[in-house]
Order: sequence, then structure tokens, then C-alpha cells
Amino acid sequence: MSDKAELLDLALRVGKKAAQLLSARPDVLEVSTKSSDVDIVTQMDKASEALIVSSILAERPHDGMIGEEGADRESTSGITWVIDPLDGTVNYFYGLPGWNVSIAAKDKDGVVVGVVVSPTIDSTWWATRGGGSFLNGKKLQCNDPVELNRTMLATGFAYESDKRLLQIDLIGKLLPQIRDIRRIGAAAVDLSFVGSGKVDAYFESGLNEWDIAAGGLIAQEAGAILSSHVVGGQSFTLAAGPHLHQILKNTLGI
Repeated sequence: MSDKAELLDLALRVGKKAAQLLSARPDVLEVSTKSSDVDIVTQMDKASEALIVSSILAERPHDGMIGEEGADRESTSGITWVIDPLDGTVNYFYGLPGWNVSIAAKDKDGVVVGVVVSPTIDSTWWATRGGGSFLNGKKLQCNDPVELNRTMLATGFAYESDKRLLQIDLIGKLLPQIRDIRRIGAAAVDLSFVGSGKVDAYFESGLNEWDIAAGGLIAQEAGAILSSHVVGGQSFTLAAGPHLHQILKNTLGI
């Protein structure tokens, strides 16, 4: 197999193994907090990351690691894995669908491979740089062109309450002009939904590299534009097909 194919095969195998672990949800979750009282982490986030890291390093011991729950390892191979072991922890905590395992591999030029496994919605997305995006084996194409008044927008809000005022102000500019808004609760699925055409665009603040790496590649390889913007001191991520992406930038003034 090519290097990309090998990385993809490993990411798919490990992602599905982690999703199986998480699907055996315990009756009692041990909850602690991170950036705020509502930004939570459970023992299952940590167990999933430990499984992913150990599984990858067993086959590729010289690769680097960046993980939401603390994995931090320098690469000597040129490949670094970017891991969100349980994206959508609040969904998971409440027993809501959409939580997922997000695994990406990057080199010096950016993300090479991205995999998002969301068992509660029977969806496994993957993409390779230059090789397109797929959902359960079906090749994807984002919705384009889409006009503003026909836009289904996915979004989310920061866990820090003081940041939400600006976010609500920006969403308030859009809401009277678009079809509707969806709050899915997991960034990797939001981005993958853009690639799948299940939503037309995604706009959210405060994302980290592990939130964007896999889903962002999936959206881009399906034809979407992914961009970052600083507004009021906050970093916003925007993903949409080329036509709508420019309209949303103009409408939001970013």
C-alpha cells in the first residue's frame, strides 16, 4: 500500500476500535471539568485516547501525537497524529447521538488522512489529501452553489459564557436570512456533514486543532472551503462550498 493508504487503514481500524470501546457506555460516568463548569471530560475520553495512542504506536513507534486529553509526543518519522478521542463529550454524557472518534495524520504540508467514526448515526467518514472524501464508502461532494436564503447552517457555542455574546451576535445576523440552523454538538461531525451535503455550511468559534483536523480534510476534499477568522479576539472557523463561503464572509463582515 502507499503511505496514504497505510495511514488511512490504520486510522480506520483504530477509530472503529475506539468507537466500540465508547459504545459500551458505563452506567456511571466519572466527570471532571476543563475550561469551564460545563466543559467536561470523562474516564471514557481518557480511555479512548489511551487506546488510540497505544494502538498507533504499536505499529508506528516513531510517529508524533497531539491529543485532546494530553497526548503530546514529538515525531521522528515526519507524521504526527491529531486525535480527538471523544468529540462531543456532552452528547455522550447525555446519551445523545453524534459523538464520535476523530483521528487525523499530518505531515509538514498539512493533514494527509482524516477519519471520523460516529457509531450512533452509523457513519464513518474518511478522506485522504488529494484523494477525495467518503461516507461509508460513498464518494462525497459538498452542496454548491447554495444561496444564503437556502442555507442550512451548523453551528455551536463556546463553553465560556462570556464569549457567547459575540457568537450570538454573529449568528443573529445570519438567522433572519437563512433557511435554518442546526446544533449538532460535535465539530468533527459538523464538518463532515458539510462534506456530505447534510448541511450547507458550518460556523463556530473556539475550535482546537483536534476538532478540525479530520473533519476539515473531509469537508475540503468534498469541495468545501475551510477558513479561519479572528473576530473580537475570538478565532472562528467557517466551512462551506465556494459560492456560499464568499457570501457568508461578506454577510458576516469577516
